[in-house]
Amino acid sequence: MTDGETQPVYERGDVVYGADPFKGDDAGRPWLVVSNHADRPFHGEQYLVVTLTTKSWLDGLVEIPDSGWVEGGTPADSRIVPWGVQSLDHDDVAFWQGRVNSAVVERAVAALIEELE
Repeated sequence: MTDGETQPVYERGDVVYGADPFKGDDAGRPWLVVSNHADRPFHGEQYLVVTLTTKSWLDGLVEIPDSGWVEGGTPADSRIVPWGVQSLDHDDVAFWQGRVNSAVVERAVAALIEELE
């Protein structure tokens, strides 16, 4: 996360807690920011994210080992759902939850690409 002029800008690898359009009733969940290039439209306003879950029985989830967290974390062991892609608006982020290392992000992105092939 970097400080913007008026608001923080979330970066690739940041985990944010924000709105979940599939849960309704203003429910939220953690999301991993996988892309926020400065040269893209809407930099700092809109983020490409994948969801995190505490479920462990689904095939294809990306594990986040304890060593994968650079800062922060989740209250319960969480995994990345690479097919749970969303475009998250900055205003839909409630708070910054932590940051995972680049190896975890790369595994998540590779799993997302595999889902698309």
